[in-house]
Amino acid sequence: MANLFETQLLGVTVPLKNRIVMPPMTRTRTSEGDFPTDGDLPNELVATYYGQRASAGLIIAEATDVDQSGHGYARTPGIHSEAQMQGWRLVTDKVHRQGGTIFLQLWHVGRMAHSSILPNRQAPVGVTGQRAEGSSVFAHGPDGRLGYMPAETPRPLSTDEVSAMVGTFAKAAANARKVGFDGVEIHAANGYLIDQFMNSVLNTRTDRYGGGSMENRTRFLMEVVDAVVAEFGPGRVGVRLSPFGKYNSMPPEPLAEETFLYLAEHLGRRGVAYIHLLYELMPEGNMETAEFKPRHLDHVLLAKARAVFPGAFIWCGGFNDRKRAQASLDTGLVDLIAFGRPYIANPDLADRLKYGWPLAVADRSTYYTRRGELGYTDFPIYPIGRAARPAA
Repeated sequence: MANLFETQLLGVTVPLKNRIVMPPMTRTRTSEGDFPTDGDLPNELVATYYGQRASAGLIIAEATDVDQSGHGYARTPGIHSEAQMQGWRLVTDKVHRQGGTIFLQLWHVGRMAHSSILPNRQAPVGVTGQRAEGSSVFAHGPDGRLGYMPAETPRPLSTDEVSAMVGTFAKAAANARKVGFDGVEIHAANGYLIDQFMNSVLNTRTDRYGGGSMENRTRFLMEVVDAVVAEFGPGRVGVRLSPFGKYNSMPPEPLAEETFLYLAEHLGRRGVAYIHLLYELMPEGNMETAEFKPRHLDHVLLAKARAVFPGAFIWCGGFNDRKRAQASLDTGLVDLIAFGRPYIANPDLADRLKYGWPLAVADRSTYYTRRGELGYTDFPIYPIGRAARPAA
C-alpha cells in the first residue's frame, strides 16, 4: 500500500516528493489591477504564501479566471493579462526555489457572477438563462461596497461562444505554461461553468452542447481538455470533479454515477494526469459559510472508475489528520490526499503530519480579508522543525 510520505510520479514526467496535496483555496489577497483589462493580480504576498507551503507534494494554486467574463468573485486572480502573468511568475519562481511543484486551477464561473465586477456591467453567462437561486457571489453592492450579492440571471452562451471558450481555456493554459507552472487543473466542479454544462437537469440546450445525450453535455469539457493537453502535454493536466455536488444551486443529478464513469473513461483516453474528487459541499451559503459533508464516493463506484482511468485520483475534503489520510490511501482506490483548511494555518503541514506535531487552527474570519499578512503568511513553522528547514 502507498505511504502518505512516499514519492509519486504524476503522469510520466511530474515527480512528487510526497502524496500530500495543497488544493485550490480562494484567499482574496490579490492586488487591484486596471479594470477590466488586468483584473486582480497575484503579488509578492501571494508568492510568499505559496512558497511557505512548498513542502507539499503538489500545490494546486487557487481558482484563476481564464477570462474577465468568468470573474465571479472580487479579489480572485486571472491568467489572461500580461500583468497577471507577471504576478504568477513571482509565485512559480518562489515555489520552485523552495523545491515545490505547482499547478494552476483554471476556472470560469459561468452563471455564478454579478455584473458589478464584469466588463461594462454585462450579465453573467451560462449554459442556459436559469439563475442560481439562493446562491451568492462576492461583488459590489448598490453602495459600491464589497459583500455577498445574489448571483444574477445569466445570458445563455451561443454555440459559437461555447466553441470560442474552448480557445480561451487553451490560451489560459498557454499563459500558465509560459510563467512556469508545472501543469494545470481544469475546474469542472462545484456548479461553475463546465459543471453547469454537464448537469443533465440544468443543461436544457438543444445544440451540440445540449443535455440530450451524455456526449453532448460533456462535449465542452472534453474539448477544453483536448485543447489544454495540446498546450501542456499529456500528464500535466488534471480535472476536478464533484459528482454528487449541489453547491451553487446545482440541481441533483439523477445520472451522477453514469456521468462519473463516462468522464473517468474518456478523460483517461486523453492523457489526463489525475482526477481531483471533492466531497459534497453543503448547498447553502457562500465561500465563508460552506461546509464539507463527511462523505466519500462509494468504494464500488470508485473501483469501477479506477478500472477505466489510468491516471491518479486525489481525494479532497475534510482531511485533517494523518490517520484518516493514510486509511484512505490504504483502500488502494486513491493515490493522493488533499488537505484544505489545515494548510491555511500550517505552512509546514507535511512535516507536522509526518512527525506528529500538533496542528495550528486559523481564525475563520481571516480566510477572506484584505488585511495583508494577517491569517495568510503570518503562521510560523513548528519550532522543532525550524532548524531543519529554513522558512520561505
